[in-house]
Amino acid sequence: MTRPSAIHGDTALSATIPTPFGPFGIRVAREAIAEFVFLPPDTPLRAPDSQLTRLAASQIEAWLADPDFRFDLPLAMRGTSFQQRVWQQISDIPRGQVRTYGELAGRLNSASRAVGQACGANPFPLVIPCHRVVSKTGIGGFSGATDGHLLGVKRWLLAFEST
Repeated sequence: MTRPSAIHGDTALSATIPTPFGPFGIRVAREAIAEFVFLPPDTPLRAPDSQLTRLAASQIEAWLADPDFRFDLPLAMRGTSFQQRVWQQISDIPRGQVRTYGELAGRLNSASRAVGQACGANPFPLVIPCHRVVSKTGIGGFSGATDGHLLGVKRWLLAFEST
């Protein structure tokens, strides 16, 4: 279970680690994870710069070895109350399953577009598995993108978790 933190902040990346889906950024601010970031394929790697960053990197590696691994990191939670409700719904989607933007919107008495925007604003992908939310007609967008390498990342994550 992740432990939310009330700490907010935005700093430079604390690490850029290699993953099978490409470089993945870790941002730490004041003793909490501020953000995880999917990065372009040509982004240079950067070794973790703190104990917390090393812990986050090791937990990502553990998840890559076992997609049932449960993250236990201090997260600098942010977002509107609606975004947080969407993120909770996303966190409840079991590994290997997906939900549509419309299904989540129905549960939240909202619109699909608002759910999609909340997914795109998720600061903790992998921990809050927004890749498990898809369109009723296909894969949908990912991390604010509707094409490019990020959709390849989403496809990889969905395939990885379906095993």
